[in-house]
Amino acid sequence: MYTIAFTASAREDIRWFRKYDQQRIIAAIERQLGDEPDVPTQQRKYLRPNQLARWELRAGSYRIFYDVLVEDTVVSILAVGYKEGNTLYIRGKEYVL
Repeated sequence: MYTIAFTASAREDIRWFRKYDQQRIIAAIERQLGDEPDVPTQQRKYLRPNQLARWELRAGSYRIFYDVLVEDTVVSILAVGYKEGNTLYIRGKEYVL
């Protein structure tokens, strides 16, 4: 079982959403990242090298970016955003990976 840790920036990203959306995002994180967060699935994928994170979790239009520290059994949530078409937004501003 992995421990889930949120960066201060990720907490602010989540607070940017409506309460209902926040609950959906947290539920997806707890459901998908508690066990084997470093195994690719339809919702989880390993990203090509970028400045944000190594992994992405898709929960509908929401995107959760995270790193896995296997030795410490910790999942570090780094950013949370949403996609409209092919454009990623974090806190309402366009973000390019």
